[in-house]
Formats: sequence, structure tokens, C-alpha cells
Amino acid sequence: MTAESEARPRITTDAVRELLSDPKIFADLPPVLDDDAELALDSLGLVWFLHQLELRYGLEIEPADAFLAEFTSIRRITDYLAGVHGP
Repeated sequence: MTAESEARPRITTDAVRELLSDPKIFADLPPVLDDDAELALDSLGLVWFLHQLELRYGLEIEPADAFLAEFTSIRRITDYLAGVHGP
């Protein structure tokens, strides 16, 4: 494990839920939404979500990447981000 990965906060389902609850991303995200419940982010919400990921976690993800079609639940988003962000 590198010093850089030790300093970065871990991306959890709670962190993803917090980001998604921003009214600019998902205005009506239910507070008790199951991690596997289907989500549909619109393009502006997705761009703002990716911007917040870059600000908070230093992740630069292009909105045109094919994986974004798989951003369909809190768990799937978290699993993808954990893979690109590291442990």
C-alpha cells in the first residue's frame, strides 16, 4: 500500500449516497433507498457527480466512458469507483 492510497478516503456506499443526494445530482434521492435499487442519472446530474468525485477524491472520469451506462445503483457505482480508486 502506498502513502497516497493510505491518505485517500475510501469510497463507500455511504459516500456515494451522500454525493448522489446533492440536489444538483439527484434531487429526490430517497434517504432509505436500497443500495441495489435501480437509479437513472440524467446527463447533467452525472456530470456534476463526476465533478464532485474529482474534487473530493481526485478521480478524473470522462462522462463518455462506456461504464457509465452501468451506473444504475449505489452499489454498482461504489464497486466501480472502488476498482478505479483503489483500496
